[in-house]
Amino acid sequence: MELLFTPFLDKPLWMWLLFVTVVLALLAFDLGVMHKDDHEIGVAESLRMSAMYIALGLSFAGFMWWQMDATATAQYLTAFVVEKTLAMDNIFVIALIFSCFAIPREYQHRVLFWGILGVIVLRGIMIGLGATIVSQYGWVLYVFAAFLIFTGIKMLLVADKNHKIEENALVRWLHRRFHVTDHLHGHAFFVRQPHPDTGRMTRHVTPLFLALVMIEIADLIFAVDSVPAVFTITTDPYIVYTSNIFAILGLRALYFALAAILHRFAYLKYALSILLVFIGSKIFIAHGLGWEKFPPAWSLGITFAILGTGVAVSLWKTRQGCEALGNPAE
Repeated sequence: MELLFTPFLDKPLWMWLLFVTVVLALLAFDLGVMHKDDHEIGVAESLRMSAMYIALGLSFAGFMWWQMDATATAQYLTAFVVEKTLAMDNIFVIALIFSCFAIPREYQHRVLFWGILGVIVLRGIMIGLGATIVSQYGWVLYVFAAFLIFTGIKMLLVADKNHKIEENALVRWLHRRFHVTDHLHGHAFFVRQPHPDTGRMTRHVTPLFLALVMIEIADLIFAVDSVPAVFTITTDPYIVYTSNIFAILGLRALYFALAAILHRFAYLKYALSILLVFIGSKIFIAHGLGWEKFPPAWSLGITFAILGTGVAVSLWKTRQGCEALGNPAE
């Protein structure tokens, strides 16, 4: 029993084990019960799944309140909202990857499910390293903050640019490095078939596997922005990791609900850019005003205001565009 109360990254071991157990139970229920057979996930099912994951993520704030305090709860909620919204940009990229590799909707959940397992491990490693560095070198937070400001400004400048996955250097390298099948083979990532030159049976990867690799790489790139963003909100590794994972768990469900209407959120990228600049600026604002830290309640409120404005402007602008085209959907 004493082992369960042994500190690990500033928290008792039982708190970490409880969280990991909850996550593994959710994944087992997801794959073993809800999606044990390949099928196309509709909008209604996607919304139910997304609502469940959001409810669980918000409910975890109650656990934070019980075990920690109001400040930690506000930090967790802010981090959860920030991670959830930054993941929106990831949804745009995921949709582009699935389109590029022509992945049918009935197999997309399988790719995203295995992708989330990689995310849990990769985010854990990044957050563990980040927490160790920040605890030893406090000035690194200012580097994180400056990086977020730079990234936010860069995103503003390229928000309207379109990128082609098929021209990506990594995709070309994967095609050179592996034997890739021309077509999908059900939900298989690997198949054995004759080599095109020798005729010998060799292992080939399918486009489904290439899509999985690209999604993992995309998340790793997004984590370079999102992990420092949360560290500027709080340096508590437990809050950073739990908010990250709860936000990402619902990303797959949210994708299926939003994939068909991503064009309605065309201006949300600008709000995300401004949000990164704000998050990065907080540490400098607090230092300039002589505060120990930026008030968590203010941070949460401003975050909601920025994102709410981005969503409202997106819906308004795209509505006007549809009307200008004569609303062909009717």
